[in-house]
Amino acid sequence: MNSTTRKKVIGLTGNIGCGKSSVSNEFRKFGADIIDADIISRQIFEKKEVIDEINASFPKAVVNGRIDRKILGDIVFSDKKMLEKLNLITHKKILSIIKEKIKNSESNLVIVDAALLYEAGLENIVDKVIVVYCNEKLQIDRVMKRDKISREDALKRIKSQMNQQIKIDKSDFCIDNSGDIDELHNKVKNIVIKDDNWR
Repeated sequence: MNSTTRKKVIGLTGNIGCGKSSVSNEFRKFGADIIDADIISRQIFEKKEVIDEINASFPKAVVNGRIDRKILGDIVFSDKKMLEKLNLITHKKILSIIKEKIKNSESNLVIVDAALLYEAGLENIVDKVIVVYCNEKLQIDRVMKRDKISREDALKRIKSQMNQQIKIDKSDFCIDNSGDIDELHNKVKNIVIKDDNWR
């Protein structure tokens, strides 16, 4: 447990298409402060030093002095070594910003929403970890619809991430987000209000 702060800091993870954002929104209803690692990632891609580092390693992904996230995604989701190279550039910067945001949060409940929570070592700065998952068919359909990509490309993005079962095994709480929003709300409520292990 993270004993350096009195506030409860929870890591929220789950693979692409499993609905982490929906779970974050439910936690927000209970007064949680949400720290979204994906938003932070997009923000650091606007910084000149990051653009320069991306340009050095992924020159095709920098267009007119800006990072084209779609091109970058196509590169790293097709090559594990390229993804690892990108993570080396981004993870330390993201971690530093998240730590600062946790420190400055005035809420008693802070949710660190991060798809790559384990890959980035963020489990070391939170008290508990929640993983969101869903059945594979639904996951594929959601990714295809959200990103407007083919089934093949959706599978590439899914397979580029840590296996879903590994995340389930490593986490303190699991939320199956294969149902509707009312079902999801009740599952979050049960964790926040009813689960003794939460406190």
